Amino acid sequence: MKMVEETLENLLAPRPEATEEEPQNLCLDKGYDYEEVRDLVAEFGFTAHIRSRGEEARRLKRKPGVKPRRWVVERTHSWMNRFRRILTRWEKKAENYLGMIHLVCAIITIRRLKFG
Repeated sequence: MKMVEETLENLLAPRPEATEEEPQNLCLDKGYDYEEVRDLVAEFGFTAHIRSRGEEARRLKRKPGVKPRRWVVERTHSWMNRFRRILTRWEKKAENYLGMIHLVCAIITIRRLKFG
């Protein structure tokens, strides 16, 4: 919740202007369920979609055989945490740490392509 404004200000990927026909959506979890965040997201031209805790699980309980979806970011962080060098930051320089993150992402991608 504390980093929302800074994150939205530093978006690198260009995005089209939001229109009534094609709004810019932003999916967030319960950690961002604050009125301040909703107002800030609206200032940046996004439509906030914030789920409350357990909402997805309750919805999927009604459909037998459908597994709950795990957020892509959480899954990726879990994969990255398997690399001890990323989990515990040993590098003093930010450039070296960023290089290690790139290496880990490359290894994860290769493994997914090879075995996935």
